[in-house]
Amino acid sequence: MTTVSWLVPTLIEGSGGHRTILQNAEFLQSNHYDTTIYLENDSSLRARESASDCIFRLFGYRFANVRIGWHEIKPCDMVFATIWYSAKIVRDLNFACKKLYFVQDWEACFNPMGDTYLLAENSYRYGLTPITIGNWLRHEIYSRFNTNSFSFDFFADTSIYRPLANVRKELAICFICQPEKPRRGAFLGIEALGIVKHLMPEVKIYLYGSKTPMHVWFEHENLGLINLEECNALYNRCMVGFCISSSNPSRIPFEMMAAGLPIIELYRTNTRYDLPNEASILCDQAPESFAEGLIYLLKNAQLREEMSRSANLFMANKPLAWGMKQVLEAVKWVDANPAGLYPPTLPTKPLYSQPPMSAAHFVKMLPKNFSAKNKTFLTRHKKKNFLHHVVAKTKNMMGIA
Repeated sequence: MTTVSWLVPTLIEGSGGHRTILQNAEFLQSNHYDTTIYLENDSSLRARESASDCIFRLFGYRFANVRIGWHEIKPCDMVFATIWYSAKIVRDLNFACKKLYFVQDWEACFNPMGDTYLLAENSYRYGLTPITIGNWLRHEIYSRFNTNSFSFDFFADTSIYRPLANVRKELAICFICQPEKPRRGAFLGIEALGIVKHLMPEVKIYLYGSKTPMHVWFEHENLGLINLEECNALYNRCMVGFCISSSNPSRIPFEMMAAGLPIIELYRTNTRYDLPNEASILCDQAPESFAEGLIYLLKNAQLREEMSRSANLFMANKPLAWGMKQVLEAVKWVDANPAGLYPPTLPTKPLYSQPPMSAAHFVKMLPKNFSAKNKTFLTRHKKKNFLHHVVAKTKNMMGIA
């Protein structure tokens, strides 16, 4: 039996990244890989709680072998790094093994430009075999460091994330708001939602995903950390899902889509490789542009219905087992081939091909005799009064039928 070890960073309650690591580790374990989890430390353990019980309490996965600390990794056939500073530890192991790197984000972006940023980027140059979530990371690692990777699709547990019958829709937006994670754009999102609430005060705003408080000056409901079933119920009663991913996409928008929820996301290279035209609108990074996209969807029931069907269809063939089977196949390939041999990398193109939604569209459509001051005033404060006049043109510009 092949023995596999995973170096897992400090456990964080509610972390989607930890959930993805542990899901895949447990899937390998259930497919007859002798799996050992090495937790970075014991900071999440309660008094007299075992490491295995802690993982089960926080994430619901059970492992027979769980150890604390990365200072003494036992010889095994394969070792996974799962965060940038674990990659060097895997690189320097003093026993022969296959060395893999489970990559979920461009983690250099979590740090200011400097030593830590560069060291995080260097983790892709250590000779480990990356398995990335989504296509953008595979593209980025190859284009920057000429390193070939495996990749697996963004997936969702479709037994949980699915359309529910007889759920009444609210005129509401749900926003994954995690101010402790700068890459999630909480402040940009709140600014955008403030504009929406000013122009459409009847819209209900739900924030969720964190226990960290932040200043919000408009009426809203903060749900904090909620479980997966509660997330799905939220997605089913809202009209629009809002998520900002400034590094690799989160799994959140894909879970929203599995529930049939149209999404608003950030338009950048990192999101364009994995999000589809038919179920998402990607917006320029200005708060006004996010607000534009949100209002645009809230005002267009037919488009929301079309996007909802497309979202559910896009995720229908990407259940939980689909992504994990892709990881399993990658592990089998590594297991069957000599150490140091990289997989072939196929050319990858962006999936999203539309231009970004931008508030600038509305400025351009105003009469030429408007002064710059009036254009700015109308764009920011009176869009509601002339939105109906330009929706058809904007829709046409974006190529949405």
